[in-house]
Amino acid sequence: MRRLSTEESALAADDRDSAQDFPAFERIAGAWDAGVLLICDHASNALPPAYGSLGLPQAQLERHIGYDIGAAGVTRKLARLLGCPAVLSCFSRLLIDPNRGEDDPTLVMRLSDGAVVPGNRHADADEVERRLDAFHRPYHRAIEAELADAERAGVVPAVFSMHSFTPVWRGVPRPWHAAVLWDCDERFARPLIEELAAPGDLIVGDNEPYDGALRNDCLYRHGTAPGRAHVLLEVRQDLIADEAGQRAWAERLAGILPGILARPGMHELRGYGSRTGPVAPISG
Repeated sequence: MRRLSTEESALAADDRDSAQDFPAFERIAGAWDAGVLLICDHASNALPPAYGSLGLPQAQLERHIGYDIGAAGVTRKLARLLGCPAVLSCFSRLLIDPNRGEDDPTLVMRLSDGAVVPGNRHADADEVERRLDAFHRPYHRAIEAELADAERAGVVPAVFSMHSFTPVWRGVPRPWHAAVLWDCDERFARPLIEELAAPGDLIVGDNEPYDGALRNDCLYRHGTAPGRAHVLLEVRQDLIADEAGQRAWAERLAGILPGILARPGMHELRGYGSRTGPVAPISG
């Protein structure tokens, strides 16, 4: 089998089967008693063998541009503590970003935080479509399957998305320990901000350092549009880079999420709209 050069992005026909054998997602089984699905869009920095390293040295893949450092560990530990299901991506965001809509120009990054990605340089529409079919769409179908399973069991689950952010961005330290991102539906976001901030030991960002209103992103697709309660939590990467930090954050979240999830209205489909523009009516 021919391996791609660092300058190529399209898969040769004899490499496509290899890419298809690479798992797009990891599913953690759980019960719906907690009423929540955990997702982790940027869980992994792995790449299918046929894509090599996208022309990047391994040190670049180990940076935040390759994945959300520590997020997968927190997600797995939290799923065990809550006994709830989870879906995690198995591919690097540099291959294709599952937290972007299919029409987003940053879906396949050619330049990420100063790093040129040679393997994406010539990714044309056909190649992007291949990556959508092999990785992006299967991940989202896995999330949709879990949510459909919950609804068959009579549960409208909330969706909790786990991410992480860098302590310093372009030379400027970030003061937040964690950040809660949301659009217009505050059912999950507002109490999560309050509960995280209540002990007084954390600086919690409210749509900082990023804004949670991103049209057609993962939570727009699975939360905003269908009307499920949802939230995205970012934790600063230095706090969850090791096992101890991941365990501490999973335990912190496991202590507060059940109370939030038990609040009225958390398990109802409600349309709140979006700051990004009109949202199609909730069907069914």
